[in-house]
Amino acid sequence: MKILKISGVLALLIGLASTSFAQKFITKNGHTSFYSEAPMENIEAHNKEVLSIIDFDSHEIVTTMLMNGFQFKKSLMQEHFNEKYVESDQYPKATFKGKFTPNDAIDLNKDGNYELAVTGDLTIHGVTKPIETKATIEVKNGVVIGKTNFNVKVKDFDITIPKVVVENIAETVLVTSDFTYSPYNN
Repeated sequence: MKILKISGVLALLIGLASTSFAQKFITKNGHTSFYSEAPMENIEAHNKEVLSIIDFDSHEIVTTMLMNGFQFKKSLMQEHFNEKYVESDQYPKATFKGKFTPNDAIDLNKDGNYELAVTGDLTIHGVTKPIETKATIEVKNGVVIGKTNFNVKVKDFDITIPKVVVENIAETVLVTSDFTYSPYNN
């Protein structure tokens, strides 16, 4: 598992290589959760080992996480999620690679809040789909805090929900991310 994480980190760093490092920020313990509201039960899971790099020069963002890093309240839900739905042995990672456009110029040397339009490709379960969402960036004491949420349609990523539990799992789940970035110095 550690090898997957290390190789994922190296791939991300190589993918974002550029001449300026002063504008890059990284987190290795970002938080992504999802919430499924369905008639029979609500399901929530959290992953607190999310790697993300944001480059303010190129306006690029890359995020990756191991799918089996999601923690559920019920261990049986976690087992079904990994074995039956996202098949995390076969599709271990989810990734997002995209670009952002700030509404205003972002001053990383001054505390402030900024709205971003984010577009990119989300890959889950071996399927890549374009997404567009809004995000916020807060600069606070030299730390960058990024937040976003968006909806994901389960069927768009070829995740099949058996008819016997269709009342238990929503067709669309809310994905929420909170990342506290630190300056990345190569």
